[in-house]
Amino acid sequence: MPADPALSWSALAPLLAGQPRVRLSRDGGRSYPQKYERDLTQGLPSVPAAVRIFGKDGCCRAIFLDFDSSIGGTELVESDTAAVKTWLGRTGARWIEDYSPNGGRHLYVPLAVPVAFTDARDLVEALANRARSLDKTPHQNLLHGCMRTPGSPHKRGGHQQLAMSLAKAYDVARRPNPAAIWQAMTADISEEIAAVRTHRRQQTFAPDMNAPTASPVGGRMSRAMQQLALTGLYDANRYTSDSDARQAVITAAAAAGMTLSDVDRRIKQGIWPGLASFYARYPGRHRAASLKRDWMKALDYLKKNRQTSPVSSNAHKSPTSQPNTQAQELHRDNFAGVLKNSDAEHRFIRTWRNSLRLSERRYTESRNGMARRMVLRALGEAAHMSGSRFVEFGDRSLAVATGLDHTTVGAHLRALRREGDPLITLVEQGRGTKGDLYMLTVPVSVRTAAEEQSWRRGKVHALRPAFRVLGLPAAFVYEALEHGHGGLSVAELVRSSKLSRTAVEEALDVLAAWNLVARGEDRAWSIVASTSLRLLAEQFGVVEEISIQLRRYKVERERWRHWLATHTVHELLIPHPDEDYPWDSFEGPPDDWTLVDLAFSRLGRVPPLVSQGALRGDH
Repeated sequence: MPADPALSWSALAPLLAGQPRVRLSRDGGRSYPQKYERDLTQGLPSVPAAVRIFGKDGCCRAIFLDFDSSIGGTELVESDTAAVKTWLGRTGARWIEDYSPNGGRHLYVPLAVPVAFTDARDLVEALANRARSLDKTPHQNLLHGCMRTPGSPHKRGGHQQLAMSLAKAYDVARRPNPAAIWQAMTADISEEIAAVRTHRRQQTFAPDMNAPTASPVGGRMSRAMQQLALTGLYDANRYTSDSDARQAVITAAAAAGMTLSDVDRRIKQGIWPGLASFYARYPGRHRAASLKRDWMKALDYLKKNRQTSPVSSNAHKSPTSQPNTQAQELHRDNFAGVLKNSDAEHRFIRTWRNSLRLSERRYTESRNGMARRMVLRALGEAAHMSGSRFVEFGDRSLAVATGLDHTTVGAHLRALRREGDPLITLVEQGRGTKGDLYMLTVPVSVRTAAEEQSWRRGKVHALRPAFRVLGLPAAFVYEALEHGHGGLSVAELVRSSKLSRTAVEEALDVLAAWNLVARGEDRAWSIVASTSLRLLAEQFGVVEEISIQLRRYKVERERWRHWLATHTVHELLIPHPDEDYPWDSFEGPPDDWTLVDLAFSRLGRVPPLVSQGALRGDH
């Protein structure tokens, strides 16, 4: 008789997981996003659930072997599983086996001594060369590697069922394979492991890894080094061992102005599991001393190789459109009494924020509605930054601020300015490298109430990086808690965030799972001040996502500037954007529609250096 799924889950999942975290699938088992990661409990989830394979230390406590029936059918799964079990038996290893309703099978090999990410990955990749149906990807991703364990619901209905008695499986999990068994396994398959490592050295790694080991600008590590610390993946041709890669990260951190305690905290909190995995070769009591030794070597190296070249003044310039002071000066005469960074301007911006809160009911909880609310917040933040109600941040800058694609931002801006009683007004369309010039506008319908309402303390934020993973509802709920006085109940959060009760409760669930909020004894929710949104974004790998977005926009804008510098555009008789012409169905390299784009579209030509993919925003 099959074991009860709930009992299998409660008994085995906590013992097999690399850390007490589980990811839930809200789309029927198609994906297991980081957003829905939770603390692992003994209660069986109601949806497909996968435990994390690797711990915060970058090590795994069990080898997870997933034989996928979608590759070659159930017959191949059966033969591959039998062959691997024979090999495991020959090395003296003990394992747990379960099967899926679709014919797939899982083998779990518990380990008494955790093994580092790179060692586990090499073993599984070597085995995958023997067994074609073995999916090696769960062990190839330190941050997102996860797998369903016995008892978990399956996307096709049913559960992961043990292929053995629960008593035997529990005994294997409680008495994991000793270090000698791991050594026997790796020794028996040493030739295949060597072949895997040789093959990796022959592969072309990500070109960003050729970047300097330390950023030329103090205070920030290069993206390549951040990724190495995060994922543990490196170019085997650049670094011959884990030790070399580890020393490169430590040196980069020191060059960026971090302290030893900064690095140690990132290792212990699981922010840099890749770097932590490089220290797995040392016993726990010796890792602190090893880290300090590496740190002193890094300081000594930097002292001997200190560079005296001046830092470029352009180091922190954004590749996207920024507020243009001259453009605002040109419009100063048209708006009497409006002075940049004046007290009157900042008072107006805060009154506009009141009008935004009063008007947000017009935006539904749909994806578009929440995105427009965030675009408006980005404009408000931009206004505070520039000290003026006139905002000339381009679509690409707003895309970085909101986590949206720049073409989507452009569409939302057009919709917002066309509203009957809008919160923003288009003052002047963008030309050349300048973005559209917008003015924050207090709607007539809420003007009196906005002026009478007290100003909200604190900053207005666009989408902070961590919420690219946690989602827009979580961002709005967190914002409401930030501006609330003490703890807030769910009903108060519904009123303040302008979301439904269901959306608020789901957002609180997400926030609580990452220790961003907590519920007190009075059942009121409040922010956990000790949890850093910035460090959480670093843990999520969002820095990498933003870096890719910035780099893409930089290339697009460089192409556009090159085209503008090499071409003369003559005035053409063209329709006005508000006329019946599908101008908004195109997206040019700059921030929005321009005279040049329309001119060449009418001529049936594409500007040089700008591909059709660039015009569509495909790259």
